[in-house]
Amino acid sequence: MSSHRRATKYFSRKFNARKALLRGLIVSLVEHGRIKTTVDKAKELRRHVEKAITLGKKDDLATRRLLMSRVPNQKTVETIVGDLSKRFNTRPGGYTRIIKIGRRPGDTAEMAFLEFVDYDWQAADAKEATKAAKGDAKKAESKEKAKAAKKSRALVAAKRKSVKQLQKKSRREARA
Repeated sequence: MSSHRRATKYFSRKFNARKALLRGLIVSLVEHGRIKTTVDKAKELRRHVEKAITLGKKDDLATRRLLMSRVPNQKTVETIVGDLSKRFNTRPGGYTRIIKIGRRPGDTAEMAFLEFVDYDWQAADAKEATKAAKGDAKKAESKEKAKAAKKSRALVAAKRKSVKQLQKKSRREARA
């Protein structure tokens, strides 16, 4: 099938699968501020996200309903209308940027970051680092709890063993 004068990319998917793919990517982009995907998906996604943000600038009930019909995720629609449209209020368009990052090793598909133009990657890296540190602390804490539980189980088992030995000894003495 020829790709000349084609309005949209099809991604070798039927309509519903393509719609679900784009909705998922929109939700991820709005939630995280930056996503890593193929260049073709990023270019197609950019059209939809920018239209949604421009729509969100109106901030009326009809706009919210229209956005909910396009991206049926309440949290995403609230973020678009409440946060993103306010952040880009003075900007006439061009809310996202595509940064090419080379090819994926498995299938050599060209990959890219799609991010909002005001995305602060240093703050996001610092946030992820603190999140990872908290996760490591929780892991260490759970390891300590596991060690303590194992130790207490060992003590209980030793006590049972000594009780059984005492019982055997007393039975032998009673028989004799």
